[in-house]
Amino acid sequence: MANNKISNDDYAFWVRLAAIVSTSIALTLVVIKLYAWLKTDSSAMLASTTDSLLDLFASLMNVIILRFALAPADKEHSFGHGKAESLAGLVQAAFVSGSAIILIFSGISRLVNPQIIIHSEVAIWVTVIAIILTLALVVFQRFVIEKTGSIIISGDALHYQSDLLLNLGVLAAIILSQSIWIYADGAFTIAVALYLLFGAGQIIYQSVNQLMDRGLDEAELEKITAIVLSHQYAKGLHELRTRQSGAQRFIQFHLELDDDLSLFEAHRIGDEIEEQICHDLAPCEVFIHHDPSSVVRKGHAEQEYNS
Repeated sequence: MANNKISNDDYAFWVRLAAIVSTSIALTLVVIKLYAWLKTDSSAMLASTTDSLLDLFASLMNVIILRFALAPADKEHSFGHGKAESLAGLVQAAFVSGSAIILIFSGISRLVNPQIIIHSEVAIWVTVIAIILTLALVVFQRFVIEKTGSIIISGDALHYQSDLLLNLGVLAAIILSQSIWIYADGAFTIAVALYLLFGAGQIIYQSVNQLMDRGLDEAELEKITAIVLSHQYAKGLHELRTRQSGAQRFIQFHLELDDDLSLFEAHRIGDEIEEQICHDLAPCEVFIHHDPSSVVRKGHAEQEYNS
C-alpha cells in the first residue's frame, strides 16, 4: 500500500528517478539481448529482446509523459495534470499486450519447428546479467511504488517483473532445449506471454478507474469519516465525494455544525478538520461546505415526506 504522507515534491522526485533508471537499464538490456539473439538464434531470446525493445520505448514515453503529469495546476487545468498518468497506464498496457502477442506467435513458431540453440553459453551469460539488472530494477521500482502509489511506475514495473520471469524462462529454455526438452524454447515463451496479458488487464482496470473518477477505497473513506466525526464540534457529514488523479486525492463533503456557531468559528473548525485529513491522506485537496445542523434535519424531513 502506498505511503499516504508523501509530499508532491517527493512524489515527483521518486517517479522521475524511477523512470530514468528504468530507461537506462532497458537500453542496456536491449543491447546485450540483441547481441545474444544474433549469436544464438533462440526464439525465447528473440522474444526477450522484443519485449525489452517495447519496455525501452514505453520507459522513454514515461519520461516524456511525466513532464506533463507532474506539472502543477494552471489556468487551463485547475485540478492539475495527474490524469496523464492514467493515460500513460493505458498506453503501457497496450505495449504489454502487443509484446505478449508477439511472444505467443514466436513461441508457437518454435513449437512447430523446434531446434537446438547454438552458442548457448553466450545466451546463458547474457540472461544471467539481464536477471541481475532486472531484479535490481524491480526491487527499486517496488520501493518507489510503496512510497508513491504511482500508476505509471506500476505499469513500468509490470514490464520488468514479466522480464524477470521471461529471463528465467529463457535461461531454463536454453538449458532444457539442449538435450532434455527441445520444445522448452517455445513453451516458456508462450507461458510468459499469458502472464503479460493478465498483468496488462490489471493496469487497464486501474487506469480506467482513475479516468472515470472512481472514488477512494473503503478504508480511506472510513478514515475520512472518522477524522470528521472525531472533532468535538462536528455533528456529522454527508455527500462525501472523492476521486484521485495521479497521486492527488480530491475530497469534498458537507460538514454539519451547530446553528449558533459564528462564521469565524465554523471556518476554524473546517480548517482543523481539513488539516488533519491532509496530514493523513497527503497529497490531497479538501473542499468543505458548512451546513447548519437544523437545515440538514429539515432537508432530511422534506425528503422523507416527499418519498
